[in-house]
Amino acid sequence: MSLLSLEEIAVKLDSENSADRMVGLASLRNVPAADAFPFIEKLLNDENLQVRSMAVFALGIKATAQSFPILVKILEGEPDYSIRAGAAGALGYLEDERAFEPLVRAFYEDTDWLVRFSAAVSLGNLKDLRAQDVLLNALDSEEIVLQQAAIAALGEIKCIEAVDRLLHFVQSKDWLVRQRLAEALGHLPSEKSISALKYMAKDSHFQVSEAATLSLQRLADATAL
Repeated sequence: MSLLSLEEIAVKLDSENSADRMVGLASLRNVPAADAFPFIEKLLNDENLQVRSMAVFALGIKATAQSFPILVKILEGEPDYSIRAGAAGALGYLEDERAFEPLVRAFYEDTDWLVRFSAAVSLGNLKDLRAQDVLLNALDSEEIVLQQAAIAALGEIKCIEAVDRLLHFVQSKDWLVRQRLAEALGHLPSEKSISALKYMAKDSHFQVSEAATLSLQRLADATAL
């Protein structure tokens, strides 16, 4: 499929057909961020929820100086939870340390689990150790998906201090929790991590055992450097 020109993308984005507008947004992936922003901005209040969601996500992928304040405003004031979750996710893509406080507020104050999940994931993407306390608290959540996000994020921020808490999930009944743990431990070099990963490499679920094996290799490679 040939790439669309900016003029062709503009026509798609002005179409009354929401599918055309989504194609137009997707086509912006090949356009420099500064050129893409005006097109994205036009669709942030689109009547179609999917189009709006794509536009919000695009602000994170095609980051400009305008992206951060717009995403924070959406995260803090948008009535639709799915759009707020998209804004939280997009903030993680910016890898801007200013996003730390808005994401922490969203995690503690938002009433929807999807928004809190996206905030936890993005706190990991920021790779900011200040997120340690928030993510450790998330491990106690009754929502398993929040536990999964927190485990992964603690690995992303390389929080060695979290290893003892993380090891409580080695025998979790949820295989996705175990998989996230196996992946996270690969970023947390310690004797306890290696011991746990050797145990998890024999896990009955192949995706868990595979993740543990890869993490063991990652730790071994890092030691060899």
